[in-house]
Amino acid sequence: MTIKINQPNFSRRAALAAAGTLGALGMTVAAGTGATAVPGTKAPKPTLAFRPDGRFKVIQFNDTQDDEQTDRRTIELMDRTLDAEKPDFVVINGDVINGGCDTELEVKQALNHVVRPMETRQIPWAVTFGNHDEDSVARTGMTEAKMLQFLQSYPFNVNGDSTDGLTGTSNSLLLVQSSKSKDPAFGLWLIDTGRYAPDTINGQDFEGYPDWDWVRMDQVAWYRNLSIATEQKYGKKIPSLMWGHIALHEHRSMWFASIDSRTDADHQRAVAKHGIVGERNEDECPGPFNSGLFNAFLERGDVRGYFVGHDHVNTYVGNYYGVELGYAPGTGFGAYGLPGADRNRLRGARVFELDENHAGIYKETRLVFAKDLGIDLTANDQPITPLPLDPAQL
Repeated sequence: MTIKINQPNFSRRAALAAAGTLGALGMTVAAGTGATAVPGTKAPKPTLAFRPDGRFKVIQFNDTQDDEQTDRRTIELMDRTLDAEKPDFVVINGDVINGGCDTELEVKQALNHVVRPMETRQIPWAVTFGNHDEDSVARTGMTEAKMLQFLQSYPFNVNGDSTDGLTGTSNSLLLVQSSKSKDPAFGLWLIDTGRYAPDTINGQDFEGYPDWDWVRMDQVAWYRNLSIATEQKYGKKIPSLMWGHIALHEHRSMWFASIDSRTDADHQRAVAKHGIVGERNEDECPGPFNSGLFNAFLERGDVRGYFVGHDHVNTYVGNYYGVELGYAPGTGFGAYGLPGADRNRLRGARVFELDENHAGIYKETRLVFAKDLGIDLTANDQPITPLPLDPAQL
């Protein structure tokens, strides 16, 4: 399905007109590259660039979410999707692993299983972190910071370094070089949406509220400031997509075209209004507070879509006031799915087609499902024996 995005002309008050250079706002940004290497510690990273014909394809896998005995069909789904689609970049959008690992080695093995499909095909890739990635940290000691360091040891990983003082791990802007010049033509934002809400804030707990985390205000400011600085550097807004694990409150508002009312009639009105396609089989699970990130999208006008996972059996996408909001289905066969025999019916991935010859560059998005790739959908577990790590990852 192709959804054309027409951005309204919002007032763009550049209150931080001299908010610093790109380097001051985030060292993860360099035209065509995924991360700035620290001398002596990291190998040069592959360039992200549009093909000579002006095209660039992104695959989103979500919630691979398993331990070191990864379900073999998760890897098979990734392998078959990559071979069929031949993407230029892949993002595993949060909950890369679950809390089932007991040692540092097991965490590394679990991560290794789901990044090898890209590494063996020499496809640049990155991850965002989700709420479950640190669930085993008390036993393994593997924090997100240590996982990031491990993942960055792979030659085709392009995750940026974490920014000192900024909430989250590896918030990044990856710029994709134009086929027509050395300037960037498109941006790929990765944001860490956190894990769980704190036990209390100002003496009040979260009983009765969602207890997931939320994008914090410093991250919203980071996006806004870096967006402004990037525009100033290149003399234009860079059209972009953003990936984060947890949905925004606006996902639910879009589904019902309402804040308070949630009826079937509301949804039918929303389908017509927002062009919604796809399934919603569970409630959206954002945190207790609205982060304001969507409001920043409207002000800046560069992010054309924000895509999430977290809610494994939701697959929908729609156009919410000029910004696409959508889900990718759960990729991992070891995680929860639909009830009963249908457990694995929606295992899949999301594809994004970019084309410099298309107005706005972002052309379309669509889904790929395991059921269409000849993969066994039996509602059981099919774990593998952990694969050995390469010497560079030990």
